[in-house]
Amino acid sequence: MRLTPRREEVEAVKALLESPDFSSADQMAKAVIKEVAEILQMRDWVALVHTWAGGHRGLNFAPFGTEAEAQSFATKMAFGGTGRLVRLSSPGVMLANTSGKKGWKGYCLHPECGHAPFAHSAASAARGACQIPTCPCDRFRK
Repeated sequence: MRLTPRREEVEAVKALLESPDFSSADQMAKAVIKEVAEILQMRDWVALVHTWAGGHRGLNFAPFGTEAEAQSFATKMAFGGTGRLVRLSSPGVMLANTSGKKGWKGYCLHPECGHAPFAHSAASAARGACQIPTCPCDRFRK
């Protein structure tokens, strides 16, 4: 799996590495692993779904970062049968759209909000206000 780190991902891990809050390397390592897992949960992936020549379910492979990476893998393997690519939607993004993802690119940067732009109203009287009832955000901040 090839990863191209994004700026906000690097900043999140860097903040942990520079934090004086950890009393041991083990604590820091656990925090970094949890943060990276959360970061990867915010990405969409691609799966290679395989069917044997007889029509029976085959071997499925994932995650791949891009369709090109999955196709490259498929050409290197000689399984027989057919394969197709399936996009795997990010569970992290789906959760963040409802519960917020503070400080994440593409989400409101209001300190109390963190919801996606489409959760903010375009109606004139409420323009920019978050439409999630429990959110105190009054204006979307890019």
